[in-house]
Amino acid sequence: MTVYDNEKSLAEDTEDPVDRMLKKTGCIELHYKVQDCIAETQDWRKCQEPVKQFKNCMSNYEKKRREKNVA
Repeated sequence: MTVYDNEKSLAEDTEDPVDRMLKKTGCIELHYKVQDCIAETQDWRKCQEPVKQFKNCMSNYEKKRREKNVA
């Protein structure tokens, strides 16, 4: 195992579980968009469009996951 492999393994072990889950859904960029909006505006109410996009992405992911599990 090389030093690079050790560093890569350490990075994977310390990855945030929420980020890991969101990467699987394909919605992580929309999640970041919501976070950025809230950080910029300091008011979640002004971020309804990014929240809606994220919600739709997660809903689509869940729908596909349920369909896959039924088949």
